[in-house]
Amino acid sequence: MKWLKSYTLFIALFFLFGFSIPKEVNKRVLKEVEKTFEVSDFTMEPVQVPHGLNEELPIRISGKNLFRIMQNSSTLLGYAFTDQAPSKTAKFDYLVVFDKNVKIINTKVLIYREDYGGEIGSKRWLKQFLGKTGGDHVSVKTNIDVISGATISVNSMTKSMDNLLATIGILQQKGKL
Repeated sequence: MKWLKSYTLFIALFFLFGFSIPKEVNKRVLKEVEKTFEVSDFTMEPVQVPHGLNEELPIRISGKNLFRIMQNSSTLLGYAFTDQAPSKTAKFDYLVVFDKNVKIINTKVLIYREDYGGEIGSKRWLKQFLGKTGGDHVSVKTNIDVISGATISVNSMTKSMDNLLATIGILQQKGKL
């Protein structure tokens, strides 16, 4: 009986805290979306992906990381994706905002938890991803500049962005976006 109570508590905590964007990150996401689309009245609807299709994707879409940004419940403004990527000893939170044609129009490092490598949060570096779509690939070997002192974070963010672009491309091909 004791194990059943422990198991039930674990499951309850998992569902309460395991599937949501942390409050501090959520506030930053909302602020950045508002600023990007210059609107104050919008909703973020989770994009749902069937399990079988999700298995094919480089990045799993959980219903808590990719959102349709809607105005007045009927006008699609674009999409927002939020996730974490590893740095040297921790992870950082980032946001990618797409227009309604699923082209990147904004990227932002929301929370960076390291002493070194935070330069990847600069607008100057992040603007390299603007205009990219599901058909594009990014790599530090071909089209993304590296930053001295931020090698791990640059590689991590670039790989995450490349995986996201591949995921977006597959979702577009399958008619999910």
